[in-house]
Amino acid sequence: MSPRCFGRLVIMLRRAETGASNRVLAVGAVSPVRTVESAQSAAATPNTPVKTREMASPDFHQALAAQQAAAPAQLVDPDIAEAVERQTAAMRALSRRTFPEPDVITDDAPAPMEAARAQRRRQAAATEAAALRRARAERAGKAQSPRQLGQTG
Repeated sequence: MSPRCFGRLVIMLRRAETGASNRVLAVGAVSPVRTVESAQSAAATPNTPVKTREMASPDFHQALAAQQAAAPAQLVDPDIAEAVERQTAAMRALSRRTFPEPDVITDDAPAPMEAARAQRRRQAAATEAAALRRARAERAGKAQSPRQLGQTG
């Protein structure tokens, strides 16, 4: 028997144990469509009751209690615990040096972003004022006499 046939046989036997039907269909055959009512009724009534730990046998409870009692306690080597604490402290110190806490800002002081925006606005206003003065001076100078171009050496 080939492994593929054996796998199919195992699947069919497992389905037979659970009560599922095994049908052989011809190639190209269309299976009947399940109606909504039959699908809902199948979902509402499970074939087997759900087993929980409380429903388990007394032998299971005895074995579970024995296993939990025999579980070894987690003992931590003091040298390892001390090394972990030193490493954690060193990592925190490195983190503080790499990412320092920002200085405390009072409520009435502008936030750093607002201060930068205000600085940019002042610079833009100063540039605009200088451009307007230059444009006025050039217009006033052109009205009096045309501007002479100097010669380069």
